[in-house]
Amino acid sequence: MRQSFICRVMFAAASFFAATAQGQDFPARPITIIVPHSAGGTSDILARTIAAEASKSLKQQIIVENKGGANGTIAAKQVVAAAPDGYTLLLATASTHGINPSLYSNLPYNAVKDFKPITLLATVPNVLVVGRALKDKVNNLQELLTYIRSQGDKANMSSSGAGTPGHLAGEMMKSATKVQFTHVPYKGGNPAQADLVGGQVDFMFATIPGAIGLIHAGTLKPLAVTSPQRSPALPDVPTMVEQGLPGFQALSWHGILAPANTPDATVAILNKAFTDALQSPEVKTRLAKEGAAAADLNTEAFRDFIAKEVSNWSQAVKNSGATAN
Repeated sequence: MRQSFICRVMFAAASFFAATAQGQDFPARPITIIVPHSAGGTSDILARTIAAEASKSLKQQIIVENKGGANGTIAAKQVVAAAPDGYTLLLATASTHGINPSLYSNLPYNAVKDFKPITLLATVPNVLVVGRALKDKVNNLQELLTYIRSQGDKANMSSSGAGTPGHLAGEMMKSATKVQFTHVPYKGGNPAQADLVGGQVDFMFATIPGAIGLIHAGTLKPLAVTSPQRSPALPDVPTMVEQGLPGFQALSWHGILAPANTPDATVAILNKAFTDALQSPEVKTRLAKEGAAAADLNTEAFRDFIAKEVSNWSQAVKNSGATAN
């Protein structure tokens, strides 16, 4: 009994000192952030902006690797299977850790238990935009709703994919206003916006970072933002709430997660690097320009945030009838 107790104590001590040593040595090589979407989109832009700044304090390169598909589940599954050593991280989103738990009946990961939160990075409003087909015909939300009603169910809304925040924002609008339209899912925001610009579809809820360039170019026309307050990036664009939909809110978000069982010492180093990066004037300026708001949280606060997101999006997924397996 005594020998067994001593062995357990020695094992615990060895584990503690091993974790401490790893924390002191970390990072000894480049870190990879897996982004669950294609290059050039909102997630990619934010990941590269934050990675460039955080790498300075870590004194190691941070590599951004795009791994799109299956609404982010492929990327999330890859990170779950990675060694819990802090060298493989996930850029988590509202899709991977808010929507997917309700969208997939056989999701290959647990959004809360299979990850170690590092920090929430930013929240990103969506913006309701129209393209070539409607930009000379509608000027606000109510005029768009009037147009949709005039089309029966023939009006089309594009999105970056079934079950994405943009899709579910449309379903929330449909539920709130009782309009009917056809949802056209694409494999990513860029092709969805391309067809909107070209006039193949009528409208979509796009992320501000992904759409702002086309808005400034005049090829997309913004009608409303989905945040509680107006976005500093589009100060002249009213909210959905201002235009008659009280309580309407549909935000995308991005945060950094590691595999479960990543040592606390390593998590602390990563948390400091990313939260410090968010305070950089360069990062603040870039995020504001893209319409994203910095929102760093510590590990436990971010874990609670994810649990609430899973609950908040579940009703929107249920109302949409969307499923994916």
